[in-house]
Amino acid sequence: MPAGTRAVPRPLAGGTGRHAAAACFHCGQALPEAGVLRADIDGEARAFCCGGCQALAQTLHAAGFGHLYGDQTRFARPIDDAARREAEPVWAAYDSEELRAQFVRPLDGGRAEITLTPENIRCAACAWLIEQHLARLPGVESVVANVATRRVLVRWRPQQTGVAGLLAALAEIGYLAWPFELSRSDADDRRERRGLLMRLAVAMLGMMQVMMYAWPIYTHEATIDPAMLQLMRWASLLLTLPVVLYSASPIFAGAWRSLRRGHAGMDVPVALGIGAGFLASVAATVHGSGEVYFDSVTMFVAFLLAARYLELRMRQASRSGAEMLARQLPATCERLDAGGNVERVPVARLRAGDRIRVKAGEVVPADGVVEAGSSAIDESMLTGESRPVRRTAGEAVLAGCFNTASPLEIRVERIGAGTRLAEIVAVLDRALADKPRLATLADRVAGWFVAALLLLAGVTGLVWWAWIDPARALLVAVAVLVVSCPCALSLATPAALAAAGASLSRRGVLLTRGHALETLAQVSDVVLDKTGTLTEGRFALAEVRAAQGAPADQCLALAAAMEAASEHPIAQALAAAAQERRAATAADGEGDSPPQVVPVAALRSVPGQGLEARIGARRLRLGRQSFVAELAGGAPGDLLHGAAEPDLPAGATTVWLGEADRWLAAFVLHDVERARTGVLLARLRGLGVRCHLVSGDDPATVDWWARRFGIADARGGTTPEDKRDYVSALQQRGAVVLAVGDGINDAPVLAQAQVSIAIGSGAPLAQAGADAVLAHGGVDEIATALAIARRTRRVVRQNLAWAFLYNVLAIPLAATGFVTAWMAGLGMSISSLLVVANAWRLLSAPAASGATDPASED
Repeated sequence: MPAGTRAVPRPLAGGTGRHAAAACFHCGQALPEAGVLRADIDGEARAFCCGGCQALAQTLHAAGFGHLYGDQTRFARPIDDAARREAEPVWAAYDSEELRAQFVRPLDGGRAEITLTPENIRCAACAWLIEQHLARLPGVESVVANVATRRVLVRWRPQQTGVAGLLAALAEIGYLAWPFELSRSDADDRRERRGLLMRLAVAMLGMMQVMMYAWPIYTHEATIDPAMLQLMRWASLLLTLPVVLYSASPIFAGAWRSLRRGHAGMDVPVALGIGAGFLASVAATVHGSGEVYFDSVTMFVAFLLAARYLELRMRQASRSGAEMLARQLPATCERLDAGGNVERVPVARLRAGDRIRVKAGEVVPADGVVEAGSSAIDESMLTGESRPVRRTAGEAVLAGCFNTASPLEIRVERIGAGTRLAEIVAVLDRALADKPRLATLADRVAGWFVAALLLLAGVTGLVWWAWIDPARALLVAVAVLVVSCPCALSLATPAALAAAGASLSRRGVLLTRGHALETLAQVSDVVLDKTGTLTEGRFALAEVRAAQGAPADQCLALAAAMEAASEHPIAQALAAAAQERRAATAADGEGDSPPQVVPVAALRSVPGQGLEARIGARRLRLGRQSFVAELAGGAPGDLLHGAAEPDLPAGATTVWLGEADRWLAAFVLHDVERARTGVLLARLRGLGVRCHLVSGDDPATVDWWARRFGIADARGGTTPEDKRDYVSALQQRGAVVLAVGDGINDAPVLAQAQVSIAIGSGAPLAQAGADAVLAHGGVDEIATALAIARRTRRVVRQNLAWAFLYNVLAIPLAATGFVTAWMAGLGMSISSLLVVANAWRLLSAPAASGATDPASED
């Protein structure tokens, strides 16, 4: 569901086998006073509120789904009225021109296609019901509901039924749904991936079938009847044709593009080897004499396509910052007119000066200034600040921030490309453009290598034609091309990267760029963010300081009761701590007895100050010290200045609790260290890597955490640009930098570093600029990635050395005629298999421990 549209229906009540006469048998809603419909269902008379419910109930029973009306389960009820009223303006917005262009895909003949995502589709019965119900709407041609992906594909004529009509129809049977945006790049990626998979499948199938004919020829050629040999050759030719014409077509196209640009890429010798081997085999088959190499051709194509598919998957894993920006912001928002009336409009329609309302739980769609209201805004994705900040009238709010507490009325100042979020994306794009590309050097080296191979094959053929044996000149030249085809060389790096990537993915480290492992092996410095990376970015209760005669557990229970209805991070921290205390007390039978808390009454929230309530006969206040002092009187005394003063970070938050003329307790909260942070830092030091802590948090807070983590180089209060400059300064001193972060504000530094890892729970934009994503909270796997990268570098060097040695030995033998073309093809295949087998050892390679000598990884 798009951000900013969070209407969720209340859970549906379970039905019973015997329905009250005043309730509809199908949906459970009250029956109208007049116009009640009745029908016989399973031999019993049932009452229905409308024809739609009656038709659905009859259809479901006829289709064998009558058991869904049993005692435990009811479905297909309309969503409740409150949820529908909240959703209807949003549905209408999806029929606007801007959002139709974003979510609806036009087809020929005035038809269109849209993908919907129902929130509570669960089983095949749900899919069947959705398909049947939508298919009855005017203009709907086809409906396909996929339970696995929880998506519904609808093809229809929008002139007859709008997008709002489709969404409303789903709501009538209990499914709150929203359009799913399948971007053009997603569709192109899927098309490219599917095409390459089809080519790979044809090549693999052809290779296996041709090998069935080639193996008897290699092992028992002398005993096979010549007519049967010729038949097997023709069969191999027919099986190789689709491999060459279809599977290998991208290779020939790439070679042609390279030649047109005047650059001999790796596709050129590959295409020449495939073409020469195939044409020579065709000639031998037609003439009935000579060697055929159909097995080598098909095997060669299959191996190359497999490597290219792995490279394609890694390349498609990264996304541009602009695309991720579009997914970060909401699709619609509430705009206020001069009279205060609310209209749900697409965000694309906003203009500077518009007034919008952002409810609690929604994302701010544009930069602006608060005109009315007060709330806590989570800006961690933009500023790195771990705690929500209070924003009141006259203060600025930024697009992409999350409103956590109360509704705000905001005057729009900047939209789209003018927002702070867009500026950060621009910095990200510039950093990505400045990142060095090792592929440029590789292409240059490959060009010289390919040119040398082509020259060598040409000279060899010319020498044989002029001085040795003209009849064998072509075959010897083909043998040189086949034996020197850079199959092992081209697989050396991709195979190792693929195996290492699979090994890392099992540990939750997902590579999104092909160069990541190569660069990780060279890392000398790691720049770490604090909030959301080394810490969890959420409040936790560090200590309860209770006044004399006020048991700590009772004070915590009182505070949790007052905050029970709040979604504020502080409220959630107090509630979690109270629950843990109760569980611990119940488990060991020790500690203070929790009070018998009666329901909280007269609860009053004072924005920016705290809460006031009555619990029983007691009047309590919870919040800022000045706010509680108005009730408790005086000062809190030594609640926070006792002998057991804890080692609390700078910037820790203190929440006070008091009643009439009495201070009760002080609750100290601060950020939470990730469980594996200490292991990560120990292992990085064991690998000889220098750690840096750079954060947008308050400098005093960052210094405290740096001392706790044992990190000597730390800097706080940094902007996204400051972080990027910090990394740039390290790089100018010759450092190879790994940057780790999770927020949108980390995107520029992730892009500036030679290699970067984003925490998977963080912002999509940070992941878009990262070379790898950590899919879970086990941050110590970052050190595992470094260790595996170093091992991968060693395997790549072994593979390249073997490929070079093979060519040094095989090419002279082929050029002198001692290695025929079939031997060259077999040697090429064996060489490729050895390279793949060596690389695949990385799949079972154990992670290096933190104590590993870094030199041993080289």
